[in-house]
Amino acid sequence: MNDELTQPPAPDTTAWTPQGEVAGKPSEEAVIAACASVYDPEIPVNIYELGLIYAIDIGDDGRVHVEMSLTAPGCPSAQELPDQVREAVMAVPGVADCDVEVVWDPPWDPSRMSEDARLSLNMF
Repeated sequence: MNDELTQPPAPDTTAWTPQGEVAGKPSEEAVIAACASVYDPEIPVNIYELGLIYAIDIGDDGRVHVEMSLTAPGCPSAQELPDQVREAVMAVPGVADCDVEVVWDPPWDPSRMSEDARLSLNMF
């Protein structure tokens, strides 16, 4: 007897997007772009270029974990920025879930900003 016929089919691990396209594991570039679409309302630079995104972990199952910080513990946007990051990442094809964790270690400082962000803010 042929063993191939007795084996159950492999589970389908692809995800369907609202547009009907098949998506696999989300790409790191797409998740970074989603994070970069979020702006601090007080600073005209996106949070990725500001250096507020510390880590992005993308699981094979489409679950994404983002570690981010804020410019200061008393940041007035402390409640809304993590929610905006989660919403932006959840819109990436292939993302099954997103957990955003605000971390304070190491503390954020301007050295974490990209060169483009420093130029935009005239911080040389």
